[in-house]
Amino acid sequence: MPTDDEPRRHGPPWAWREGGHAGGRPPWWPQDDAWPPENRDAWRGASRRFARRIAAFAVLLIVVIVTTIVVVAWLVGTLLSQDISNSIVPAIAIIVILFILTRLGRGVGRATAPLADLIGASAKVEAGQVGAQVEVRGPREIRALARAFNAMSTRLAADTDQRRRFLADVSHELRTPLTVIQGSVEGMLDGLYPADREHLGRLLAETHQLERLIEDLRTLALTDAGALELRREPVDLAALAADVVAGFEAHASSEGVALQTDLEEVPPLSLDARRVRQVIGNLVSNALRHTPESGRVTVRVRRVGGTMELEVADTGGGMPAEAADRAFDRFWRSGDTAGAGLGLAIVRDLVHAHGGEATLESAPGAGTVVRCRFPASLD
Repeated sequence: MPTDDEPRRHGPPWAWREGGHAGGRPPWWPQDDAWPPENRDAWRGASRRFARRIAAFAVLLIVVIVTTIVVVAWLVGTLLSQDISNSIVPAIAIIVILFILTRLGRGVGRATAPLADLIGASAKVEAGQVGAQVEVRGPREIRALARAFNAMSTRLAADTDQRRRFLADVSHELRTPLTVIQGSVEGMLDGLYPADREHLGRLLAETHQLERLIEDLRTLALTDAGALELRREPVDLAALAADVVAGFEAHASSEGVALQTDLEEVPPLSLDARRVRQVIGNLVSNALRHTPESGRVTVRVRRVGGTMELEVADTGGGMPAEAADRAFDRFWRSGDTAGAGLGLAIVRDLVHAHGGEATLESAPGAGTVVRCRFPASLD
């Protein structure tokens, strides 16, 4: 196990097979699905049962074929050695055997048809037709496999669509500051704008915006790949929150928003201080952006059961239920909200990387509350 001074890697996607993901629920795992998977042992048992059934069926098929060959050979020999008048019983026996073999062949065909469907659908997915589905039929294990394939294909299609939207959104967000920078530089070169402090300061602000966006995208890419390194050390969450809030006091004061803290004394936690500082900063910045003048933003740290909870609450306009459900989605923004729409997505991924959980509650006119719970342990 890494020491407090060594980086800890947010484990690979297959880590749950070895006893659990290093950071709890992986960021790529669907939010509506339970973690860890509840039926992973059931799948192992199902695969073993299916293998035993296939083996038993193969043995039975071999026995039937060998027996049929022996019986048919005996009947043919009997027919050849007897008069035609005495051959009716062996002939009927051969017809019955052929009928049984025909029925057996049809049964095998019906049993293997679902597998053929799966092979065909897999070929479609390989060819790029993500989202291909198969009919759920056949033996119990084949039906379970078909349902799993359909779920996988549906999820793959959703992920592909999300990736396309993600690339489109990234292109849009990168284009905005680049367009401003390009236009300003061209204007200066053409003599339309003076290269004075005001115009150069505007360029510098756009480069800072571009730098923040690139860093946010890098963080999201690392969490998606399971390669986010956490440099854990004993951290006083309350003291860290107080330090981050102090950096926003001037901005809050200029906006006419009261920035308050309610910090309990809590034991140190095993956290990456830089990443948790990023979590708190994103939450406070987001709350200030949505809180009108004379409003209030409150940052709390307290113990809740076996966890330590960081809460950021504002008295802004809030959001409807459908908007609250999408608040953690990447590049999603409510109305004409400024920003790239990555702040809460990064909060969720960083909290999950620490083995915690991030939730949001909001209602129109009632403000918004975001809660991040971290395991109360130094392990």
